[in-house]
Amino acid sequence: MNTTGFTLVDLFVLIVYLLAVLVAGLYFSKKEMQGKEFFKGDGSVPWYVTSVSIFATMLSPISFLGLAGNSYAGSWILWFAQLGMLIAIPLAIKYVLPIFARMDIDTAYDYLERRFEAKSLRVISALLFIIYQLGRMSIIMYLPSVGLAKLTGIDINILIILMGVIAIVYSYTGGLKSVLWTDFIQGVILSAGALIALFVLIKDIDGGVGAITEQLAHGKFIAPTEKIFDPNILSGSIFLIVFGSGLTIFSSYASSQDLVQRFTTTQNIKKLNKMLFTNGVLSLGVATVFYLIGTGLYVFYQLQNVSEATKAIPRDQIFIYFIAYQLPVGVTGIILAAIYAAAQSTISTGLNSVATSWTLDIQEVVAKQMSDKVRTRIAQIVSLLVGIFSILVAIVMAHSDIKSAYEWFNGFMGLVLGLLGGIFILGFVSKKANKQGAYAALIVATIVMVCIKYVLPPEAVNYWAYSFISISVSLVVGYIVSLLTGNKVSAPQFTTIHDIPEILADKSWEKRH
Repeated sequence: MNTTGFTLVDLFVLIVYLLAVLVAGLYFSKKEMQGKEFFKGDGSVPWYVTSVSIFATMLSPISFLGLAGNSYAGSWILWFAQLGMLIAIPLAIKYVLPIFARMDIDTAYDYLERRFEAKSLRVISALLFIIYQLGRMSIIMYLPSVGLAKLTGIDINILIILMGVIAIVYSYTGGLKSVLWTDFIQGVILSAGALIALFVLIKDIDGGVGAITEQLAHGKFIAPTEKIFDPNILSGSIFLIVFGSGLTIFSSYASSQDLVQRFTTTQNIKKLNKMLFTNGVLSLGVATVFYLIGTGLYVFYQLQNVSEATKAIPRDQIFIYFIAYQLPVGVTGIILAAIYAAAQSTISTGLNSVATSWTLDIQEVVAKQMSDKVRTRIAQIVSLLVGIFSILVAIVMAHSDIKSAYEWFNGFMGLVLGLLGGIFILGFVSKKANKQGAYAALIVATIVMVCIKYVLPPEAVNYWAYSFISISVSLVVGYIVSLLTGNKVSAPQFTTIHDIPEILADKSWEKRH
């Protein structure tokens, strides 16, 4: 047990880790990347590295601390959101990846332009994604730095700047390849850190695993008040959480550039399928570890080592408290490095995806043809400027009370970005959908969702029903408006699910690297 909290040994471990990530990022960027290679990698990155990168991108430090906090303070009800992957991954493998691979898209929003033959739709979608990512990156720099600053005594500004600068350096120099490999390292550290923390926790609890499972059997897994199914499907239940998160994750796989960018690294469908499947196994496995940690912390602090000090600690900080005071010296540094890893992998991905989206979805569309050298230079400058902007916003947040406004902004932008999934699904499923239908779907679904979120009382519609409602509204409105404004022209070839049998029948277009 470490009663001294954060020590010089832990600081040394943390610094060594940060240097190792920086060196690794620079190593993988030693070959000068230009044009497509900067945005898509050079084809040399193994599929399992990309798979771990997707996992590391999706698991931010907010999740790292929040998942354990959820089961510490309540039940495992939100663990069921991970099971949404059992819906999202088969759907993406069957209906999305073959289309993206056959089209050889450059970005997620490249699909929208080619499917609906609408450049402006591509630009609008890319702008929504970029604004959302700017807010998200600032919050992800700010939140873990608050906890680390309290623990380590290091100035919060230094922690934010360090986190941002290291991510900027390797995403600026090496493009996507460098980001994928460093994400892989961060994902491994993150998973190892969570497992080490769980083993130490089990060792410290009287009764070990048995004490945790006993609590799970008596209301900590599913509380007596929580429903498995509710006939009112807009009301909270385990069924709605699984179904709703499945649609949300599926929408992200289709429409969020930071994830879709991973799918552009290869046209080999087998590799893409393995990539997504492995990501699902990793995500479900590591989330389960965090929920076990949360229940273990409940047993340790609320049942066996009850004290006034731990009662006052917020649920999202209890895991950090355990890391600082219960783990052996040096191991504390490793786990804090894992939290830093979760933040950095999300930030570096954000920087690279924003730079790619700005360059290919906005600059290229407005300025027409550019050379690879010019494209790469623009992406590097954007990556640098966006990184500096996010660092500054995170520092402002750390020294003022605007974080609540940012949480509102993040929730609102997340909602609007989620609406993009509806247009993608409209494009996938209907051959008759046209650009007028796509615009109508985006506008009407946005109005409906803003009313649900900000006008109706919160208990009227459960959050997990949002994706189902926005996708349904997009499909109905988009289809009707397309029929009313349509001509006889059908969707371009290989852009809808109706083309998938043809895509899979002849795979001579597949690039085997």
